[in-house]
Amino acid sequence: MEVAVLKETYPGEQRVALIPASIPKLEKSGFRVFVETGAGDAAGFADQLYVDAGAQVVDRSELANADVFLQVRSLGANTVEGRSDLDLLSQGKIVIGMCDPLGQPESIAEMASHGVTQFALEMVPRISRAQSMDVLSSMATIAGYRAVLLAAVELPQMFPMNMTAAGTLTPAQVFIIGAGVAGLQAIATARRLGAVVRAYDVRPAVKEQVESLGAKFVELDLDTGDAEDAGGYAKEMGDDFISLQQQKMAEVVAESDVVITTAAIPGREAPLLITTEAVRGMKPGSVIVDLAAERGGNSEPSRPDERVIESGVVVLGPTNLPSEIPNHASQMYSNNVARLLLEMVDEDQHLFLDLDDEIINGTLVAHEGVVVNHRVSDLLDATCEEVAGVANVDSQESVGVDDSLSSDKLGDEVTDHISDSVDMEDDSTHDTLPHDHDIDDKEVDDSLTEDPSNVGEAEDSLRGIEDDDDVLPHDLSSVDDENDDTGEQDLIEDGLESDIEESQKLELMSDDLDDVEESHEDDQDGLSL
Repeated sequence: MEVAVLKETYPGEQRVALIPASIPKLEKSGFRVFVETGAGDAAGFADQLYVDAGAQVVDRSELANADVFLQVRSLGANTVEGRSDLDLLSQGKIVIGMCDPLGQPESIAEMASHGVTQFALEMVPRISRAQSMDVLSSMATIAGYRAVLLAAVELPQMFPMNMTAAGTLTPAQVFIIGAGVAGLQAIATARRLGAVVRAYDVRPAVKEQVESLGAKFVELDLDTGDAEDAGGYAKEMGDDFISLQQQKMAEVVAESDVVITTAAIPGREAPLLITTEAVRGMKPGSVIVDLAAERGGNSEPSRPDERVIESGVVVLGPTNLPSEIPNHASQMYSNNVARLLLEMVDEDQHLFLDLDDEIINGTLVAHEGVVVNHRVSDLLDATCEEVAGVANVDSQESVGVDDSLSSDKLGDEVTDHISDSVDMEDDSTHDTLPHDHDIDDKEVDDSLTEDPSNVGEAEDSLRGIEDDDDVLPHDLSSVDDENDDTGEQDLIEDGLESDIEESQKLELMSDDLDDVEESHEDDQDGLSL
C-alpha cells in the first residue's frame, strides 16, 4: 500500500499532512510512504527528515501510482489551485484531507465524477473512539490560541494588571463569544496573559467548563433550552432570538477591550452577534478578532483576511490561523490523519473500507462515482433546485412576453388552433417555443378524444398548412415577413434566437403527434399524446 504526501498548493498554507514522526507507525502497518519534494519545508520538516524516517522523497509526477493521497486542503478547501490535483487522481484513488464538504458540495461532486474516494476530515463523528482523529478540534485549539496573541499585539495596552512605582495598570477586559474548543483555548490563553475574561455561549451546559478555566460565564437571560444538537454543536436559532441576543450582548461588548468570536454552525453561515452599532459603542483602540469571518462573520464589520477599522475599533477576520503556527498544527494534524488511515487497514495489512464502521462511514463523502454523504447530497439537490428556479425566471424575462402568453392560455390557444399553427417541416432548426409555454398534454388529449376528427387536423398540421397570426409564431422567417413593425414579436424573435436549445420542444411535439396518428389508425377509441 502506497501513501503519497502532497505539498500544499493553497496560497499561504504552511502545514503538511504528515510529519516524519508518523511514518514508522504507518510502515509497521504495511504502508510505503512517498513525500513530494519540499512538502514539509514551510512547517519546519526538511526532506532529509522524511528520508531518515523511512519515506521516499520524490517529484510530484512520481506520486501518481500511490493508493492513498494525504492533504491538508483537498479540492473543496482549495477550489482554485486544488483542481490541479485531479491530474494525479485516477479512478479508485483515496484522498484524505479537509475539503469543506458542507461549504463546497460541488467540489465533492466533481471528485466523485472522477471516481475518487474522498474522506472529509471535517466530518469525523463526535464519538469517544474518534477523538484521536478529530481534526477540527485540533485546528480549533491552534486558532483559539493564536487569536488571543493577535489581539494582544493590536491592543494598545497590556493584558495583565501591573502595580508599579509609576502607578497601577488595570488588566484588559476580554470577552470570548462561543465556548467550543477554540473559545475554551482562547479563554485559557487570555487568562495566562493576565486578562480578566468573560465568556458566553448559547449552550448553558458549557458554563462549568468556562468557570473551570477561571473565566466568568455571562448569562443573557435568554431561552436557550433547544440550543444544542445531538452531536454537541450549537444549533441555528430563530431571528427573534438573535435580535434579542444582539441587544443584550451589546452591553457586554461595550465594556470589553478585546472581543474574540468563535460562534459557528456546521454547514451554515455564522450567526451575526455583534452589529456595527455595537462596535461603535466600544472604546477606540479596542480589538475584535472574528474567527468566523470565513462563514460570514459574527461581527458585522469583519471581512475575511482583512483588518478593518470601524469607529476606532480594530476588527480582524483571519481565516487560516492554524497555518500561522505550522509546526505544531502539522504535528496535531498528522497524528489525526495517521489514526484514521490505520482504521482502514485489515488484519492482513490490506486497505479495507468497512462502510459499517461509524468513523469510516461518517467521514466518507464520495465513493465509486457517487456522493455518499446524505448531508452533502441534500445540499447539491438544493443547489440544483435553486439554479433551476433562477434559470426559469431568467428565461421568462428573456422571451419578453406578457401574461397573455402564459402557459395555461397558450396551451388552450394551441389546442384550439393546432391544425393551423404547427409547421413541422424537416429543416426546422429554429422552430421553438419560449420557456414555460408548453402545450398542456391533457387538454390536447381531451380534445382529440372528444372529437376524433381532430386527428385529421393534427395530420394536416404535420404537413405545414397555413399560419395563423393569432398564435405564437413558430418559424423565424414567417415572423420577419408578417411582423416587421411589431415590437412585441421582435422581442419574441430575439428571445427565440437566444435560446435555440428550446427548439427540441416542437421536435418532441412532432414525435408525439406521429404517435397519435399511428395510434388513431390502430384504434380510433384510444388516442393520447
